[in-house]
Amino acid sequence: MKKISIITPTFNEELNIKILCEKIKNEFANINYEYEHVIIDNCSTDKTVPILRELCKKDKKIKVIINNKNYGHLNSPFYAMKQVNCDAAILINSDFQDPLDLISKFINSWEKGHKIVLAKKITSDENFIMKVIRKLYYRILNTISYSNLTKDTTGSGLYDRTVLETFKNLNDPVPYLRGLVSEIEGDIKTLPFNQPKRKFGKSKNNLYSLLDLALLGFVKHSKLPLRFIIIFGFILSIISILVSIIFLFYKLLYWNSFDVGIAPLIIGLFFMSAIQMITLGFIGEYISTTLSHVRNLPLVVEKERINFED
Repeated sequence: MKKISIITPTFNEELNIKILCEKIKNEFANINYEYEHVIIDNCSTDKTVPILRELCKKDKKIKVIINNKNYGHLNSPFYAMKQVNCDAAILINSDFQDPLDLISKFINSWEKGHKIVLAKKITSDENFIMKVIRKLYYRILNTISYSNLTKDTTGSGLYDRTVLETFKNLNDPVPYLRGLVSEIEGDIKTLPFNQPKRKFGKSKNNLYSLLDLALLGFVKHSKLPLRFIIIFGFILSIISILVSIIFLFYKLLYWNSFDVGIAPLIIGLFFMSAIQMITLGFIGEYISTTLSHVRNLPLVVEKERINFED
């Protein structure tokens, strides 16, 4: 019998995790596959870890990895996918915003030959401004990226054994899963769904984490910002030289009557300063990502494993 690994990252999910485990167990009662439920916890500060220990005592299919600190919502699930030995892994969040009836749909699409099957949000409860920003971001990222990234996906979905083996051979300390899957697999199946509201608790994402994720997508999957900076700098330098020559001729021709004034200097100074700050920011992001690879730090350092005896 083929084996499916359900992977669930958690951080302070004491109100959700027990119900989630029970519902996943009920889902597989109607699915003719062996399964295990691998939960990787980012060093929760609430009662999540004690609850997980109790669940592991009652059900050996539940396996837990507890990290020694919070490694973020990118590293933790990716690390878990590198630890499993199965025919396919399904990444699903613990907040019930990924409907559990998608599990059987993922498996059905996988049985038809798709190596990667991702959940694609059609509607969600986020506010209108965030929806507009998100759609604009994906449109820009797809335009400048050298890979055709999937839109409105979060990484939740099914990954075939062959994809998992590719993940295991990658040494990426800052994995951007949405872009990574587009680089290693051309045939990605998406399943549309309406995202429900979070069942309990609050989202762990904030403005900083979303901005960090957005910038990571840019620097990981496009060289265009760097090339745009070079081209834009070249064009600005030509314009600056031409304007300087024009002002010089005007001053020579109308020495006594032509007063340049300080306004053009102030405008030019602030404009060029803004361009320099943006340029240095993008270069800094690329250098930071390169530094992460050079340091070769682990994705996650484990504190404890439960039910991984085999």
